[in-house]
Amino acid sequence: MVTRRSLLGGAVAATGAGLLTTGGLTPLLSARTAQATGTGTGTGGGKPVTVPAPFTVRMPTLPVLQPVSTLGGQDTYAVTIKEVGREIIPGVQTKVLTYDGQFPGPVLRARSGRKVVIRHRNTLTMPVSVHLHGGSVSPENDGGPMDTFAPNTSRTYTYPNQQPGAGLWFHDHAHHMESEHVFRGLSATYLLSDDTERSLPLPSGQYEVPIALRDARFDEAGQLVYVMDDVFGRTTILANGRPSPYFEVAARKYRFRLLNSSNMRFFQLRLSDGGQMIQIGTDGGLLEHPFTTDSIGLSPAERADVVIDFSRYRVGTKIVLENVLGPGTPDQVGKVLRFDVVRTAPDASRIPVTLRTLPPMANATVQRTIVLAMDEDGREEPRGLIDGQVWDYRRIDQTIAHGSSEIWTVTNANKIVPHNFHMHLVQFRLLERNGAPVAPGEAGPKDTVRLFPGETVKLHATFDTYRGTYVYHCHLLDHSAMGMMANFRIR
Repeated sequence: MVTRRSLLGGAVAATGAGLLTTGGLTPLLSARTAQATGTGTGTGGGKPVTVPAPFTVRMPTLPVLQPVSTLGGQDTYAVTIKEVGREIIPGVQTKVLTYDGQFPGPVLRARSGRKVVIRHRNTLTMPVSVHLHGGSVSPENDGGPMDTFAPNTSRTYTYPNQQPGAGLWFHDHAHHMESEHVFRGLSATYLLSDDTERSLPLPSGQYEVPIALRDARFDEAGQLVYVMDDVFGRTTILANGRPSPYFEVAARKYRFRLLNSSNMRFFQLRLSDGGQMIQIGTDGGLLEHPFTTDSIGLSPAERADVVIDFSRYRVGTKIVLENVLGPGTPDQVGKVLRFDVVRTAPDASRIPVTLRTLPPMANATVQRTIVLAMDEDGREEPRGLIDGQVWDYRRIDQTIAHGSSEIWTVTNANKIVPHNFHMHLVQFRLLERNGAPVAPGEAGPKDTVRLFPGETVKLHATFDTYRGTYVYHCHLLDHSAMGMMANFRIR
């Protein structure tokens, strides 16, 4: 059997940006861990399914979800949550959990100030809870971990969209099941636009492309293998649901809406020729100013809004979007997708020097300290902890005055295990990382922030919208399923 010690011993150091991640996310050793042994993609003695060579399948664009009604000043959608078979590996039908049969989930396009109502019908055999990640919504519409709806029932969620434009997403959040449900496919993109964004001459239409990135593990029959805290087994990288695909582009600017929908995997993305990318937004929407970089980092649930100008390449050029973080070898996890420049095209788009003006941060009246940790002492079932406690839905961990602004100092106390931090309801602003000013790519509104071992971030949040109880947690979903979650109540 693979031991905890041997798994942690195989941890991989990150390259680029001077950041360290071991990838050792403390495997939970249980009866299911036996499924994770071996070196192939299979779980038993059968011949493993053959994952295609990189760049031999085409990356699809994600379908746009269409409303069933646009009457009454709102867009109404009807979504069926169901298990279906979908082709991920060519020639194989893999069972996945889906929103409306789509893997990954479809794109829902919303507008700030216009209400969206979604009626979800659950046809699975398990309860579910749908969380709009990054959304400012009332507690009854937040899709909290215990606020589930049963098989063969429906639930309606109302999203007022009274917030600036941002690249949000929605996913399952049923506690103890969220990790497996999302791994098996229950996630989808929610693009919220506003007047400021629509007034900018950014790439749009077919030149604005949402891309959901994640990893996966398959058995010998091509079915997804879920093992809690499976750090080293999920080594097939998917872009829009296909393994290391290619995507044909014109020699012009494209806007890519990147989402890391993995349970556990961190990405550090770069172009194979070292070419520049321009980051224009993060979790909570547009940055104030575009940021030119050669590397984009995404922890689970983080998003990045990125423009790549392919006009600098001749037709016929092929450029790989690489990932330089493990776990896994470069051959396994290093080739995310390939851009094939196949034609020329006119391009009237441009990136303004100023994208938007962010409001000044209010004076913070309260400071709090939050510590994330996971047992690293070799116990059979390590716990996920916040401030030394496993999540209890009945316990209120932080009480916050409505209308107040606060500074939270969040620390990853682990020496091996990376985490990140996600807060429901609010978009926060990062003030510091390890005592230093944050990099430009983290300077905009965010709802999720990475924390490698030993790191500390300081963030500013204002709680002036809804009252009620919400959660904050590590968004390495296997960790939150193991208890790394806490409650805050605004009153």
